[in-house]
Amino acid sequence: MTSAEEIIKMEEEDRIREAIAPKDWKEIKTHDSWSVFKIMSELVDGYEKMSRIGPCVTIFGSARTSPSDKYYKLAEETAYLLTKKGFGVISGGGPGIMEAANKGAHFGGGKSVGLNIELPHEQQSNPFIDPDKLITFDYFFVRKLMFMKYSQGYIVLPGGFGTMDEFFEAVTLIQTHKLVRFPIVMVGVEYWQGLIDWINNTLLGRKMIEEKDMEIFSLVDDAASAVKVIEEYYNRYALKPNF
Repeated sequence: MTSAEEIIKMEEEDRIREAIAPKDWKEIKTHDSWSVFKIMSELVDGYEKMSRIGPCVTIFGSARTSPSDKYYKLAEETAYLLTKKGFGVISGGGPGIMEAANKGAHFGGGKSVGLNIELPHEQQSNPFIDPDKLITFDYFFVRKLMFMKYSQGYIVLPGGFGTMDEFFEAVTLIQTHKLVRFPIVMVGVEYWQGLIDWINNTLLGRKMIEEKDMEIFSLVDDAASAVKVIEEYYNRYALKPNF
């Protein structure tokens, strides 16, 4: 009997063979042309739906976090408090921290948005997303564009590679002035302090970044503090959140 690991390995080998197999120009052109149309379709669908949603804060975090985990509860509380301040909540649409974020927004009576992604082993959307605010993407980069374009603040709870990718994407866009300097709040001192120490000691220490770049994000340890950073940002500039 073939084990699950062996099946996954064989599937990976098949993908590698397909990726490096010789292709003629017609095949390449046809594939790329259809990809362009699919990307355009996802962009148009995302822009049309997201532009009508209103001011939102995105909550990033792991899909692997269980409902009994303290960070799941922290994400839920954070989302709930955000809705009470008039913000909608955007998540990656899946389980774990994403589900907690949508759950908090749902029970807080706010807008609950889910930007789901189709994966080989299928990420199911969580049940707390507003039915008219669920968008499913095939391309990570289109999905990430929607996070960046339609969020007016980012709250980053514990997660893995995907969460760090989203965090560093937002930081880089703000650092390079490609994105308005909206607040980025990391939540969970115990979890994130090691990464921040490394950024300080290695990146800043070797002058790969500047001291002012460390001001792009902040670190807190509870839901109320995270929401306070978002709220104070808008109070400081006497702005009302809008697109």
